[in-house]
Amino acid sequence: MDAKQKKVLVRILIVSGIFVALLAAEYGDGFAAVGLDAPGKRWILLAVHLIPYLIIGYDILWKAVRNIAHGQVFDENFLMVIATFGAFFVGEYPEAVAVMLFYQTGELFQSYAVGKSRRAISDMLDICPEYANLETDGVLTEVDPDEVEIGSIIVIKPGERVPLDGIIVEGSSLLDTTALTGESVPRTVTAGDEIISGCVNGSGTLRVRVTREFEDSTVAKILELVENASSKKAKTENFITKFAKYYTPLVTVGAVLLAVLPPLVAGEPFGLWLHKACVFLVVSCPCALVISVPLSFFGGIGAASKRGVLVKGSNYLEAMAEVSALVFDKTGTLTKGEFKVAGIYPEGCSEAELLEIAAHGEVYSDHPIGEALREAYGKQVATERVTKAEELPGYGIRVRVDGKRVLLGNEKLMKREGVSYAICEQAGTVVYVATDGAFAGSIVIADSLKVGAKETVDLMRHAGVKEFVMLTGDRQAVAEAVAKELGLTEVCAELLPGDKVSKVEELLNKRKEKEKLAFVGDGINDAPVLTRADIGIAMGKFGSDAAIEAADIVLMDDDVKKIATVVKISRKTLTVVKQNIVFALGVKLLVLLLGAFGMATMWEAVFADVGVSVLAILNAMRVLKMK
Repeated sequence: MDAKQKKVLVRILIVSGIFVALLAAEYGDGFAAVGLDAPGKRWILLAVHLIPYLIIGYDILWKAVRNIAHGQVFDENFLMVIATFGAFFVGEYPEAVAVMLFYQTGELFQSYAVGKSRRAISDMLDICPEYANLETDGVLTEVDPDEVEIGSIIVIKPGERVPLDGIIVEGSSLLDTTALTGESVPRTVTAGDEIISGCVNGSGTLRVRVTREFEDSTVAKILELVENASSKKAKTENFITKFAKYYTPLVTVGAVLLAVLPPLVAGEPFGLWLHKACVFLVVSCPCALVISVPLSFFGGIGAASKRGVLVKGSNYLEAMAEVSALVFDKTGTLTKGEFKVAGIYPEGCSEAELLEIAAHGEVYSDHPIGEALREAYGKQVATERVTKAEELPGYGIRVRVDGKRVLLGNEKLMKREGVSYAICEQAGTVVYVATDGAFAGSIVIADSLKVGAKETVDLMRHAGVKEFVMLTGDRQAVAEAVAKELGLTEVCAELLPGDKVSKVEELLNKRKEKEKLAFVGDGINDAPVLTRADIGIAMGKFGSDAAIEAADIVLMDDDVKKIATVVKISRKTLTVVKQNIVFALGVKLLVLLLGAFGMATMWEAVFADVGVSVLAILNAMRVLKMK
């Protein structure tokens, strides 16, 4: 509880004590000993009730006056002031104090709930580093991260937060990425690894070469994303905002008419109808809706952030509840993007001999296929055995290994060089090998599925998503093998980036108005598609720039299962929002009807406003506690 909340709580406790004492004195006839006539007693009662009223409600009075001065007349502060003034006017002093007391109690609950939701997101805001240890000629100086230039060396000591993105040049440690990903298990980093701002260094001292200035760093982009999240409101929030804008003036006019017309037209007692008008004002206050609906969405965004998912606005959270089609990129999204040797098929030689030739042939290649072959070989490659290496774009490599003419590449290379080869039907990238014009065999390089990819598709299908599409630039056979294993409904392979956008647009045209299409990509080469889809979900790669900028939702740790988590959070949030709207309007309508027949007092009105608000706030907070 912060200082402001503590002050309000103290005022509530003080006024509650005074209020109970006043009620005991008044209804226990404790004022009879004063010996005054009825008018004199009334003035004393007014004076003693004004004390707790002003203690508990002076800030509400000030806000109402200030807003009126700025032209913002009709808000909940104005309604509370008018209603309580009316209650004082008709002699209902305890009711006037009670309305303000319970209204402030509701405001305290609201403040606490908002604070709890903000704390769920504040882990993201706490990632901002206060300083960086800049190393200059062996001397460390604490400087503002804004002052560090690209290429500078910074030192990160155990327990310190990483201030800037960079590459480790010396040291190894465990990196706590909880604030970014929601994962409690630290990851090991060592020299040569990329490190991003916002994480916490664990056990070892690290020397890091800075690769991005602070304004372009991961932490700066995440902070900007979180701070701007509340500006993008859901359709339900916008409706409630517009509703309150017109509803409050209408309620005020209705209360005035209710107080004036019956006495003027039917000669009814003015005090009776003024009291009914005050009850009407208190009941009609839109606090429960205006507070609980945004708070529910805010809680949903907070619940997602606790799990390492950044949602750029409540509109995207709301849209996730209506997803009917999920479109995936393949590499880096459904698969790890880590190429491994999946099969070796020699012709006229052993598997070991074929792999040895291929590894030496790719000795100078920095392509993932070359790296996969050398890794599978597992031995030191002798560069002196390799001569005349020549890369053939679109085909492969021509090279001499131990004086033999070696060809490594695709089917087109074999055909161009006139090599008679056996077609490999295995799923994956096939590397055909030939030595001195004779076919030596083929090696299959394949990407493995990400952990949780199959589970994600199953969970989303169970959640009601009907269409699962994969878009990839990979070969048709590879794409179909992955799709079959995951149970996808449609596959589009051998696509260029522009083709992916066209395909997403085609899928969007098939959607009904309330059906949403979400695209999941790695955020680097899929930025155009992420932007075009109804909802762009990026695999964060621990905070890649393209992911954070292009997507509407970012999974900070690449865990595809969290897509299902976001859908669950969004649907829970919308359920809570609908419950609050129905409950608030239902109770208010019931008390208004009772008030019209003279069966509802100011106490029932207070419950219909403050009580409903508190219950709606407590209901909204359930989103934060989702498991």
